[in-house]
Amino acid sequence: MNNLMSVKFLAKKENVIFARGVAGAFLVNLNLELGFLNEIKTAISEAVTNSIVHGYLCDDTKLVELSMSYDDEVVTVEIIDNGVGIEDITKAKEPLYSTKLEEERAGLGFTIMEVFTDQLLVTSIVNQGTKVKMIKKYYE
Repeated sequence: MNNLMSVKFLAKKENVIFARGVAGAFLVNLNLELGFLNEIKTAISEAVTNSIVHGYLCDDTKLVELSMSYDDEVVTVEIIDNGVGIEDITKAKEPLYSTKLEEERAGLGFTIMEVFTDQLLVTSIVNQGTKVKMIKKYYE
């Protein structure tokens, strides 16, 4: 591992933008292509939004953790919440699946996370929380 960072922030919707900014700032020294950075930031947006909206049910007193690291080949991102958890991860990964049926939502965004990363790992325990780990290869 060449570098590592971790930050916690309140589960406020406006902090999705903060998470994207932190990710961009952390990766700036790698001189990555803009497309790569945008894909990572979009995947982070999806995961952080899930923590806020679905994990914490918009309880903005809770904390979301964003951790990132990189080595000579990959960027690793983890988003962790201690929210309600996911009962069925396979079902949650289906396009358009949402826990918020009364709202207009396009699903939980796992499809986007999978498209924009090389590996997506989701672990969750009901009533304990969820960890989303994304790995994306790059070449210096």
